[in-house]
Amino acid sequence: MNSYKIKWFCLILFAGLIFQGCSEDEDVATTVEELRIDNNDATVDGGGNNNGGNNNGNNNNGPRPNDENVSNLESDLVVEWTDLLLELERYAAGMRPNASARALAYIHLATYETALPGMPNHRSNASRLQGLRISNDNRARNIDWQIALNACYADVLDHFLLNVPTELNSKIETLESEQESNLSANLSDRLVEDSKQWGAYVANQVIRYSQTDDEAEEQITDPQPTSYEPPTGDGFWTYSADPERALFPYWESVRTFVVSPDQTTTVDPLAYSEQPNSPYYSQMMEVYNINNDARDDDGEQLWIAEFWSDDVENIMFSPPARQFSIANQLIDQRDLDLAQTLTLYVKLGFSLNDAAVSTWKYKYDHMVMRPSVYLQDLIDPEFQTNLYRLIYWPNPGFPGYPSGHSCFASAAAGVFIDFFGSQINFTDRSHEGRTEFRGSPRSFSSFEEMAEENAFSRIPLGVHIRMDCTEGLRLGYEISDAINDLDLVRDPS
Repeated sequence: MNSYKIKWFCLILFAGLIFQGCSEDEDVATTVEELRIDNNDATVDGGGNNNGGNNNGNNNNGPRPNDENVSNLESDLVVEWTDLLLELERYAAGMRPNASARALAYIHLATYETALPGMPNHRSNASRLQGLRISNDNRARNIDWQIALNACYADVLDHFLLNVPTELNSKIETLESEQESNLSANLSDRLVEDSKQWGAYVANQVIRYSQTDDEAEEQITDPQPTSYEPPTGDGFWTYSADPERALFPYWESVRTFVVSPDQTTTVDPLAYSEQPNSPYYSQMMEVYNINNDARDDDGEQLWIAEFWSDDVENIMFSPPARQFSIANQLIDQRDLDLAQTLTLYVKLGFSLNDAAVSTWKYKYDHMVMRPSVYLQDLIDPEFQTNLYRLIYWPNPGFPGYPSGHSCFASAAAGVFIDFFGSQINFTDRSHEGRTEFRGSPRSFSSFEEMAEENAFSRIPLGVHIRMDCTEGLRLGYEISDAINDLDLVRDPS
């Protein structure tokens, strides 16, 4: 072959290689594009159901062949993140109990929606929560759900837990890094990055949704507004100094997730009376006697009072967070899978948030005074609550009726009963090993028993009369009934 033919042969061969390379590039581009979900609907619904649009029978929202079904995964990762949440929430200044309940709801809404596409029998909350938009266009075809959840938890904890000291808040980044390192072993960089991006995206969408609740956003930065002055009247709650000013007096206007205050009911409190033969006076005297006897005996009643207190920042987590501590123990005891755990978490968060909103509405509607004020004025000027040993101010900064502890207790108990049944063999170890207060574990045979003990622990603590606790329990179960009617799991048939 002469040199002229050789040159032409080389040119033809080179052009063919270029053409083949271009074709391969187009194939690669197509493959990359196919890795993204083609779905014009803006809300995610687990199991592939659209809330609009038509995919001609093609389910792009459910698990892909290479996606692990979340029900096949263990719950260890999310339990560990929730344990960290409980540790940090203890030091989150100015949040308890209302902003804490709100944070718990949004945090677990985000994690549930992050894993939802891997839970084919579960429904999204996005279609019923106006303004929450989660687009499948932002999700790659293959996701490692645990890596996505890890990224989501880090972002939502950092956002929703307020005023946590820097040295403690750094534990979020540390746990995220440790978990990512463990979970990423033997996975492609692409899969890891896609999974992290999905978790961060859902977290951001939930954060943006929370910020559209202007009332809540304003109140969490000013929980004791000086603009609020309580109305006056016989037996009305009031404050005696700035540290006891009203906490979250406008909370009834904050967003709820399932049941709003105008959908709940209230029972009028006993009429205020200073007459010794009146029911009101009798309930105040019950607090006086039980509070003092508990302190003098230094026995089980004081143990119950301090075991359930959860009033004191830096020492205990808040009353709503306590219910997540109980949930984590139940998850371990019952060996729930990841899908079950995330579903329990989100319903528990909704129940506690909505309980806070209704309870605080009725507190500021009824304006019932705290026992210590009544008892110091009419019975014993030296009276002190058993809470006073643990906190620099003897009373929570809000009216007494209904009791928030009691409402949180039954709002959680109702959700637990729906998940696990009423009868249990459960020992609450939330404060095991603590020496600053009586936190030794206590055992219960039913959720009702546990909620009732929690509620009426406020009497030996000296901060509520019986009617406060009774009404709080009633209201909490009313709220949990509405939460349990929220069907997030489809019938597999």
